[in-house]
Amino acid sequence: MLENKVVVITGSGQGIGKHAATTFAKEKAKVVIADFNADLAKKTAAELGALTETVAIHVDVRSEDSVTKMVNEAIQRFGQIDVMMNNAAIVPHFAWNIPRWPLIADMPLEFWDRVVKTNLYGTFFGTKHVIPHMAKRKSGHIINLYGGGGVRPGGAATYMVTKDGIRTFSRYVAEEVRDANICVVTFSPRVPIATETAPAEALQRLPGPDVLGTGFVLCAQLPMAQSGKCFAYENGKLADELVREG
Repeated sequence: MLENKVVVITGSGQGIGKHAATTFAKEKAKVVIADFNADLAKKTAAELGALTETVAIHVDVRSEDSVTKMVNEAIQRFGQIDVMMNNAAIVPHFAWNIPRWPLIADMPLEFWDRVVKTNLYGTFFGTKHVIPHMAKRKSGHIINLYGGGGVRPGGAATYMVTKDGIRTFSRYVAEEVRDANICVVTFSPRVPIATETAPAEALQRLPGPDVLGTGFVLCAQLPMAQSGKCFAYENGKLADELVREG
């Protein structure tokens, strides 16, 4: 069902984004590998080029101009965007046994801004700028990333502010664009995941992105009745996801 559909994924040069891109490529969707690291984007696009048509686009999701340019480049290349996955984010990765983020009382404004602008603004910009293109065609899926972070010990507050914000944002936007036949959902990895940059110890102890299976592909095929909800991947299918703490 996804053959020749056009999928844009931010932060897809590596990690969960790359896993998602791979699953879409296997379905023969055309995939835009959008990443802040231009070299990683090109490398991943070249790898997946053996499976489907791909293009690498540099993007800084903190910049509305950069996101607008990314969307326009995708439209110029493929003529449409069927699926937008706002995946790019700064993540604590506390489960990797790396230093925790600063507590709020000790947090520099620059740190707060970098996390909020990447995670929350990036999702806002990506969603905002694909909606007009999808609305013209009365068709589209937007997948935004959710996640959890424990209350104790401290350090996850900033991350969870952005992730709870993304979940609420997605629920409200879903109603704004329902008449345009655009399905908006959030997806939760549910468990800590070790990606390519994790320490060796974490790579041995934690699951990799493959544990998410075809979850993103399934999200991209959800009917409008599911718009506004949050999902996780469980036993080969999507499951409703509750608000998470940890």
